Amino acid sequence: MQPKLAEFQDRIRSAGLRSTAPRVAVLRELEDATSPMSHADLVDALGDEGYDRVTIYRNLTDLTEAGLVVRADLGDHVWRFELKRAGEEHGGNHPHFTCTDCGTVACLPEESVRIASSKGVPRAVSQRAVEVQLRGLCDGCN
Repeated sequence: MQPKLAEFQDRIRSAGLRSTAPRVAVLRELEDATSPMSHADLVDALGDEGYDRVTIYRNLTDLTEAGLVVRADLGDHVWRFELKRAGEEHGGNHPHFTCTDCGTVACLPEESVRIASSKGVPRAVSQRAVEVQLRGLCDGCN
């Protein structure tokens, strides 16, 4: 079920930001996304609503700094953004799979990759404060 406008506005205000139409639009798009979206993806999705590249970028930055959105570089030097959803697949750190042929990015369930701590491994690994990125051919390219 798609959250209502008031729910988006409450999320934004609870994070200490002013609720504006561009911020609500960005959250709405990220809510509907099935995989991380780049700035360019969001410009394509929201351009018809009158939002320009700079407005979308500034709002992505604000939402990320406020902790509502997570930003990741999946190895291709393109920032991708996801809505932070605690307790769901897109909450916290979860692995991503990037196709080396077509560039498709997919979110993987957290349990699909097992991380084990051992001697000599940084504490961040045992605390799961790491990003896991897998690369290979997706089913469509394989």
